Amino acid sequence: MSLLTSPAEFTIKRPAFVRTSAIRWVFSHVTRHNWIILMVFLGAFGNAALAAMVPVLVGDAFNAMLQPLPDVSVLLPLALLIGGTQVVRGVLQLGRNFGAELLGQRLEAEIRDELYISLLGKSMTFHSLQPVGDTMARATNDVREINLMFNPGMNLVIGSFFFLVMPILAAPRYHPALLITPVLFAIAYFASLARYLQNLQPISDEVRAAFGNMNSHLSESLDGVETVKGAAQENAEVERFVVNAKRVRDAFITQGDTEARFIAFLLYGIAIAGGLTHALFLFREGLLNTGQVIAYFGLLRMLDFPTFTSTWAYTQVSMGLASARRILELLNRKTDLDQNTAGHTGEMKGEIEFKNINFAYPDGSVVLENISFKVKPGQTVAVVGQTGAGKTSLVRLLNRTYDVTSGQVLVDGIDVREWNLASLRSQISMIEQDIFLFSRSISDNLAFGKPGATQDEVESAAKAAQAHEFIETFEKSYQTVIGERGVTLSGGQRQRLALGRAFLTDPHILILDDSTSAIDSATEDLIQRAISAAAKGRTTFIITHRLSQIRWADLILVLRKGRIAAMGTHDELMQTSDAYSRIFQE
Repeated sequence: MSLLTSPAEFTIKRPAFVRTSAIRWVFSHVTRHNWIILMVFLGAFGNAALAAMVPVLVGDAFNAMLQPLPDVSVLLPLALLIGGTQVVRGVLQLGRNFGAELLGQRLEAEIRDELYISLLGKSMTFHSLQPVGDTMARATNDVREINLMFNPGMNLVIGSFFFLVMPILAAPRYHPALLITPVLFAIAYFASLARYLQNLQPISDEVRAAFGNMNSHLSESLDGVETVKGAAQENAEVERFVVNAKRVRDAFITQGDTEARFIAFLLYGIAIAGGLTHALFLFREGLLNTGQVIAYFGLLRMLDFPTFTSTWAYTQVSMGLASARRILELLNRKTDLDQNTAGHTGEMKGEIEFKNINFAYPDGSVVLENISFKVKPGQTVAVVGQTGAGKTSLVRLLNRTYDVTSGQVLVDGIDVREWNLASLRSQISMIEQDIFLFSRSISDNLAFGKPGATQDEVESAAKAAQAHEFIETFEKSYQTVIGERGVTLSGGQRQRLALGRAFLTDPHILILDDSTSAIDSATEDLIQRAISAAAKGRTTFIITHRLSQIRWADLILVLRKGRIAAMGTHDELMQTSDAYSRIFQE
């Protein structure tokens, strides 16, 4: 049994699981808990066996009372035996239910852990294409469905199986011919069950897919609620959500219709009628006595449990397997980037070279073509160009957010793909225009890249980013939780916190992607001095249209449609490059 291994940007040592199919993957999780499985099976078998003793003992009691001289003395021992066996049965049933619940909870925790680690290890290409809402549906609802697949799903399936077996094992003690009814019922039951599960599988897949699609739309609408309200498109979004919700409803209705067509109850009714008729014929022939007929009928009544549970327990199992397939599809989604744990881990000097770089997204759209330039340690590079020229894609090749299609990106003469990914990224700090801050305290957000930072270090970084003053205006200062009690930050405040976060990590390469776009002119002057100070001694890339930041760059790259249109200092380009001068004229 082979294990599926794939490269990842980030991994934590965890037990390896088989990922070749949903059933094998779930089974590889289950086999790590053999003692729980043993508890479930022993509990289920004991529960069914002791349940079968009740009709047998009741039949014996009837025979004792139907004698010419009724033997009342046997009633009390039989009653005590029945009571004692049912107490033991209750304990075994408790053990079965406890084991199934424990197994379900453990699998849910393990799978959630496995999925979360896998998602952290996926590349940005994956996260750019995978809808967040659908991912959340798989990480929450689908993982929960696997828990429910085991309890109550598999718990009842295993329990009902032994209830199905007991009449077959016990019937021959009265007459071999009495095997006919329970055996024929079992054959018809499993044949119809196989067909039922075959029809149910695509429906279960559709139910889970429809729910994930609805969740994606909901997540997207809530993330963009400001845009929705600003464009007065509430009605359109409601209509779209109603369409998605209707698809979920229709899928569940189809599932219910399929369940209603399952003929288990019909088979059960036929088995009870046929079995009792058969027993009465044997009774008339003198081959069975009254107590044996009653006992046999009681054994046939045990088929009620597998019949009843089959109408929804197997549906729960089918839903769990559909969810397992959805989760496994995410786990197995190809990740091109490798963390390269054995790669180079030295301290960066900051020398960067792009050699004949070409880069295209997975869909084939070309972003960068034939890019070549070299940057000495400590130099500042300004990257300018029109929207869509490939500026952000260019700098994201440095920390391997994306990998080049062809060519090489060298840091200190070493291809970035030969660096240990964690070492590479820990020495590169990138601040983007769209700042993301966690719903944590301001202090925690500033120290995100350096969790062990002292409060003095945090405050020094905030002061360098011109953020200390506005932080002090909050009642809880650095301990203010962003978003708590309606506390919101302006775009400029968010960007200053991001700058502070970068300053605190003291990176060897600093990338500023239009990171002062939301800052007013007065604050920009202060931050410009902070950036100038932070850029000293480290290689810095700046993506901006602000002339005040471009002027003092050691090297300016002018991108146009994914190619370098011009390259040089500000003064050189103003004289030699029409493309560069047009940027400022626009």
